[in-house]
Amino acid sequence: MKGNVALITGGSSGIGYGIAQELLKKGVNVGITGRDKGRIEEAARKLEGLGGEVLPIQADVREFEAQQNAVKAVTDKWGRLDYFVANAGLGHFGSIEELTPEQWSETIDTNLTGVFYSIKAALEPLKASKGYFITISSLAGTNFFAGGSAYNASKFGLTGFTQAIMLDLRDAGIRVSTIMPGSVATNFNNHKVSDEDAWKIQIEDIGEMVVGLFELNSRTLPSKIEVRPSMPPRK
Repeated sequence: MKGNVALITGGSSGIGYGIAQELLKKGVNVGITGRDKGRIEEAARKLEGLGGEVLPIQADVREFEAQQNAVKAVTDKWGRLDYFVANAGLGHFGSIEELTPEQWSETIDTNLTGVFYSIKAALEPLKASKGYFITISSLAGTNFFAGGSAYNASKFGLTGFTQAIMLDLRDAGIRVSTIMPGSVATNFNNHKVSDEDAWKIQIEDIGEMVVGLFELNSRTLPSKIEVRPSMPPRK
């Protein structure tokens, strides 16, 4: 994997940061994107020195042109794109009576439409490298819950979208997988990570899983992976 090139959306924290960290350790050069310029640059500083080079890119997945520019920034710098991890996501939770049209749109536009923009922007360089495209869905992409209408819709849609483009793109030599985590120790939805989260999946665990997928022989494709904590607390 050393010298290969990856692009990760939502790479300033959480799962995206954990994936970047593990890829850099393998000598992969990694571009990370985020909406907040300061946060993405701070993340890049923390990731420096792990192995590969890291490039911070300010970009909003809800804008197709921003995704095109992010792909161009990576290919201009390193001349190729081997791996793309569409990780950026957010959640608005609450009863349908409380959910606003703005919250609905932001959830769908980020978690689903943003992934469509990502793969459309990256198609040609991924075809050239016979690369790998991974989406980060959720167990909420097959399991619905009260207060989750927007988030469930976005992740159900993302799971189905990823499986469909997997069939579209495998003849072009592009492998496509979706990873569907359960509880991960991140700051998602304003959660504050603490020692009490030790039972959860850790961000480096997802990073190691992504590395394993990239290293797997190209004849084999785990197209949909559900991952959950092995020992959750008893309720």
